[in-house]
Amino acid sequence: MDVLLDTHTFIWFIEGDSQLPKKAREIIKDISNKCFVSIASIWEIAIKISLDKLELNGNLDDLAQIISDFEFELLPISIDHIIGITSLPFHHRDPFDRLIIAQARAEKTPIITSDSQIKNYPIQTIWN
Repeated sequence: MDVLLDTHTFIWFIEGDSQLPKKAREIIKDISNKCFVSIASIWEIAIKISLDKLELNGNLDDLAQIISDFEFELLPISIDHIIGITSLPFHHRDPFDRLIIAQARAEKTPIITSDSQIKNYPIQTIWN
């Protein structure tokens, strides 16, 4: 199964945060699943770190290696993803989440997320 990790899911997984449910953690760890991390998530993390709103155990420079170590695939932003944002209703105002939602729709991939607002969109989400 292909899955797209929401930003908080990615952070909680790499940080070993107990807020990530066992089911989500098992899906991510299962090597038969392909886990995608959006470049939008990396961008969001960088912004939050620069604003002192997020602190990671490692450095931002380590994220590329972490993505490689866990065999995650970095999902670039395509023009189709950007166009997909225009058809989304405004259940969610966060631009990073809106982009991740558009990517999930375009790629036909469920999102592993706890964000209840994302569940208002016609996409599959996974959490508990």
